[in-house]
Amino acid sequence: MTINKDHDTFSRFGKKFQENMCQLMLEDRPFYDQISEVIDINFFEKKYLQIFIETLMKYREKYSTHPNHEVMMTLLRTELNHHDKATAKLVREFFARIHSSDGIEEAAFVKDRSLDFCRKQVLKGAMMKSVKLLKSSSFDEIEKVIQDALKLGTDNNFGHEYHKDALARFEIINRSPVSTGWDRMDEIIKGGLGKSELGVVIAPTGAGKSMVLVHLAAEALKQGKTVVYYTLELKDTVVGSRFDSCLSGIPLNELTDRKEEVLSHIEGVDGTLIIKEYPTKSASVQNIKNHIEKLKKRGINPDIIMCDYADLLRPVRHSNEKRHELEETYEGLRALAQIYEIPVWTASQTNRSGLNAEVITMEAISEAFYKCFVADFIFSLSRTVQDKQANKGRIFIAKNRNGPDGLVFETFVDWSDVTIKILNRDENVDQMQSTADALSILRKKYNEISSK
Repeated sequence: MTINKDHDTFSRFGKKFQENMCQLMLEDRPFYDQISEVIDINFFEKKYLQIFIETLMKYREKYSTHPNHEVMMTLLRTELNHHDKATAKLVREFFARIHSSDGIEEAAFVKDRSLDFCRKQVLKGAMMKSVKLLKSSSFDEIEKVIQDALKLGTDNNFGHEYHKDALARFEIINRSPVSTGWDRMDEIIKGGLGKSELGVVIAPTGAGKSMVLVHLAAEALKQGKTVVYYTLELKDTVVGSRFDSCLSGIPLNELTDRKEEVLSHIEGVDGTLIIKEYPTKSASVQNIKNHIEKLKKRGINPDIIMCDYADLLRPVRHSNEKRHELEETYEGLRALAQIYEIPVWTASQTNRSGLNAEVITMEAISEAFYKCFVADFIFSLSRTVQDKQANKGRIFIAKNRNGPDGLVFETFVDWSDVTIKILNRDENVDQMQSTADALSILRKKYNEISSK
């Protein structure tokens, strides 16, 4: 089959188109301002065009103004001495044709298709790079390279207009915070974790990172939010059971026997919950992004994302130092929050110093302290051996972009029904525990009577 090159996607932006584009960049300042954000001199296939645009760009950068024909003529007389004579001659001949022309008849067409030309050139470069990456089986990186290429020129946000958008800076609704379910915590972070923000829960192994994320997600569900929960350690059914217990108040070990009660509670929850399971280290941030896009195509738009937990994600690029891999992962999650303008919660493991600490600070974060810089809000949950026996714990506000940090809250923690409560100043754990014990006794009595 013969291909008509005039209509072929990869050949329609030939020499004539590229010459016209270069001429427009010189003669049409608004067009230059628009296209300069995405253009690269290497997009032009002829060396003389690369040199021409490079000369134009350097002048703009140095003098912050746009050259006219006379200025450009002077530049080309003086700035081409370090190039070979044949190439310099081609540059000058090209400018001579521009200088003597009456403009470009196809100017509207060139303007209209210039971004397509840039995307095509970027995509071509991405494919060339992908061939090299294919040899090392770097499939995640290949996907990222292609995705970045396809995104070229899609950002229509010109930025925050300081005067025009002044009121938005003072409106809490601008952050659209999602409540944590803890009044005292919501108070210090101005209503909860807001859109485009990354929150991190830090705790040692076995302390209840996943339980905390379930609590935060369940509170969002109660508010009618659409929650997407990514589990990288536990089965989706196990996570689902924790939600059953948290939302119903029924202990985990009683869920099966009280199935009808559980189902009744679930029906009364307004929000939408999607639990997506990935085996440990099998998914990257890019996989999560791909899954979100699939959900959006089905009309499911997440209001909040839970990643349980970030340390178990697969890095896009492998490094000899684990901390570099984790840094990239947390940057990716923060970017995810910004792209979709929603809160993202995740968790992180502490190092050994956090295992039996009464208060866990950021120094106890495992592997990569850089996580602290990326996150907007960080709190730790610490529980000593004695605390676990007494259903006690402490939450420490390690970082808070929106308010005070360094605060310690006493907590009542009962994993039997995923209860986590930050106590008021006039409450104590012993009171909570006695209440919980009393309720447990009543439940048992009720079940005994019901079974007879």
